[in-house]
Formats: sequence, C-alpha cells, structure tokens
Amino acid sequence: MAFEALKENLFEADINIQSYAKSSEEYIKLKSFKALMIGITFITKLLIISALVGMSLLLLSLALAILLGEILNNLVLGFLIVGLFYALVGLIAYFLRNKLNAPLLKKFSNYYFKKI
Repeated sequence: MAFEALKENLFEADINIQSYAKSSEEYIKLKSFKALMIGITFITKLLIISALVGMSLLLLSLALAILLGEILNNLVLGFLIVGLFYALVGLIAYFLRNKLNAPLLKKFSNYYFKKI
C-alpha cells in the first residue's frame, strides 16, 4: 500500500514537472519573441526616421551651400565650406566615439531589462 501511494505521488510529481517545463519553455519563447519584436520595431523606426532626417539634412545642406556660394560669389566655395563643416563634425564624432559607449550601454540596458 505504501509503495502504491509513493508510486502515485511520483507519477503526479512527474506530470507536474513536465507541465512546469512545458510552461517554462513557452514562457521563454514568448519572452524572446517580445525582445525580438522590440528590437525589430526599434530598428525599423530608427531606419525610417534616419532616412527622413538624412534627406532633410541633404536638402538643407544643398540650400546652405548654394546660399553661401551666392554670398561669396563662388558656388564651389560654398559647397567646400559645407563639406568641411561636415568633415569637422565627423572628426569630432570620431574622437568622442568612446565617450558615447557608456551612456548608450547604460540607457539600452535599463530599457531592455526593465521593459522585458
């Protein structure tokens, strides 16, 4: 009789463990899907916004270069000034690239671990 009760308890424990494992697997799948979708939507929005901002910046830069060219009576000089400005901004960004790592990592880790 004691062996039968022990056998029943072990059988129920096995069923409970299998159910828990299946539930945990489904939860992990759902959690990873959520994380993946957050990343995909973030990247999609980033690409769309970046494309729009890039096009706007291109048109504004062209307009500024033409305006400077007309002011200086030399269109090439206007484009050169705008190009050198962007080269200077690029160099500054290049030299400050390591200082951006820590704040970006902190912001995204807070976002990732609190949202998911």
